[in-house]
Amino acid sequence: MESEHPHRGYLTTVFSCRCPRCREGKLFKHPLSLRMKRNMEMHDQCPVCQQATDIEVGFYYGTGYISYFICIVIVVISFLIWYLTIGFSFRDQRFLFWIIFICVFLGVLQPWLMRFSRVLWLSFFVKYDPDWMHHKPEDPERIVKEQMNNW
Repeated sequence: MESEHPHRGYLTTVFSCRCPRCREGKLFKHPLSLRMKRNMEMHDQCPVCQQATDIEVGFYYGTGYISYFICIVIVVISFLIWYLTIGFSFRDQRFLFWIIFICVFLGVLQPWLMRFSRVLWLSFFVKYDPDWMHHKPEDPERIVKEQMNNW
């Protein structure tokens, strides 16, 4: 029996910032923008399957490590591509141009990268349930409502 909802793969789900449990609901309230506070506003629950997005107090602290790792990978890849195509020289400032390029690129990428890190981190702890319509999401065990967003 085929599902009524289209099936999304894991990578499509993460890159499009959708719920890892149902792979349908959008996790963020607003479209991507440069306004950081509005950019990071998430629904308390997935609008489709009701999966909690904040599993415990301080849950998203780990996303800093994810962002850092992804930035390091981007810097290394850009370094290799720049080195193989343009090369580095301190005499004609090619190294300086690469530093400026990678700083601007990571600065522009930062709003998306912050969202991507959150969705990736959430997907490590919430698994896909192809039969999510018939199963209630697990209740977060370590939630103290008074302490939410108090970090």
